[in-house]
Amino acid sequence: MRVAGLGFREGATIESLRDLLAQVELLGGPVTALATLTAKACAPALRTLAAERGLSVHAVTVHGVATPTQSARIMALHGTGSVAEAAALAGAGTGARLVVARMASVDGMATCAVAIGEGEVE
Repeated sequence: MRVAGLGFREGATIESLRDLLAQVELLGGPVTALATLTAKACAPALRTLAAERGLSVHAVTVHGVATPTQSARIMALHGTGSVAEAAALAGAGTGARLVVARMASVDGMATCAVAIGEGEVE
């Protein structure tokens, strides 16, 4: 499974999420699912993006997931260095690895990373 992990602010628009997903897919290939914090999994913009692309949304817990990117603010809020990276890893399952590190949207309202499940080829 190739999962795009998304972290985003409440005001993130569908355009912001759509453009960011397109950017990470250029680097990491097409994704098969989206993952984000449980509290954000029902956000209208995310649900719209998932429906447009025919993707499932995985609500994940990111606390304690180790990430290469380290934000002190995100660590204090969520217990991980990057919501996007941690969500991608958690969504892709045990043994997952990142193929695209955290990228930010042009407007700074969202971040996205891509992980693949154990045994999958980039």
